[in-house]
Amino acid sequence: MPPERVARDLVAALAAAGSTLATAESLTGGLIGAAITAVPGASAVYRGGVVTYATELKASLGGVPDDVLAAHGPVAPETAIAMARGVRVRAGADWAVSATGVAGPDPQDGHGPGEVWLGFAGPDDAAEAVRIDCVGDREDVRAAAVAEALSGLLARLTAASSRG
Repeated sequence: MPPERVARDLVAALAAAGSTLATAESLTGGLIGAAITAVPGASAVYRGGVVTYATELKASLGGVPDDVLAAHGPVAPETAIAMARGVRVRAGADWAVSATGVAGPDPQDGHGPGEVWLGFAGPDDAAEAVRIDCVGDREDVRAAAVAEALSGLLARLTAASSRG
């Protein structure tokens, strides 16, 4: 499904559930938030987001504990989870998604281009990280990360709604 369609479905699902969303982005540089805010009516569900491209901003703006960054670095499942939890709390949102990784073309701290970690945090503070390995150039990696972040969050929201 095209990312634009997923973003529309995500906004509709959030609205139907009476839920809100926040984003924390690194390698995607705000593209997840841009995809969501391109949907008419997004203002009813999107609280906002942070772009923490520099590692130190993951702590100061994103709420990632310094010890998590020191132990695991910026490209790690623990960091993705902390980013999602941090922005969810700071934005007062029900749901959050985060993206951290290496868009390329060069490796970063031992992580190859295309390694991306997505973090998902929900209303009960349950959180998880998912690794995706993207192929292609920098633009391809970023586009794949956005598409996976949107579809992953929609799947989690849909599952929560069916349990609820």
